[in-house]
Amino acid sequence: MPSKSEFIVRTNLSTMQKKYYKNILTHNFEALRARSGVQTSLLNVMMELKKVANHPYLLAAAAEEAPLSPSGLFEVKAMTTACGKLVLLSKMLRKLKQTGHRVLIFSQMTKMLDLLEDFMEGEGYKYERIDGGVTGTLRQEAIDRFNYPNAEQFAFLLSTRAGGLGINLYTADTVVIYDSDWNPHNDIQALSRAHRIGQKNRS
Repeated sequence: MPSKSEFIVRTNLSTMQKKYYKNILTHNFEALRARSGVQTSLLNVMMELKKVANHPYLLAAAAEEAPLSPSGLFEVKAMTTACGKLVLLSKMLRKLKQTGHRVLIFSQMTKMLDLLEDFMEGEGYKYERIDGGVTGTLRQEAIDRFNYPNAEQFAFLLSTRAGGLGINLYTADTVVIYDSDWNPHNDIQALSRAHRIGQKNRS
């Protein structure tokens, strides 16, 4: 198999993300100081902060204020600038598309995959998607469409857990872990979806 390179790319929070991040910490300040129920409170706060880091539209308050396109999807320019990760991903995908690469994008959150679908539609990228709700024949059909010779699909959106086992997407050569799993083994399995027998390009 070709060699594999791994990179951790860091990015800054957007202005909107900083606002909601600060709001969550301020709102939960007393709960975080309390001695009783600390573990539960911390886990809840951590999950809300992770949502903000992934995309502020994962919070109902931000999503309700977000502008929509004529088709009813989130407007792609506003959606992109609202999130530091998506600004970076947008630049990466543009470059990867221009240079003939094909990409697998993993997220733990199905709602994040929903947002990424709006982004893909807005940017005009062809894609497939598998999450825990896609099983059996539909799952295999999506894989086959992506792996078909000269397929138009540029990207494949997958949930980290649902896409970790039993999937061979050797026609992709780039994997993006949009948000890391608490268990690094799940991310390692996700990376192996592309770097396996049949792969012709460096991943």
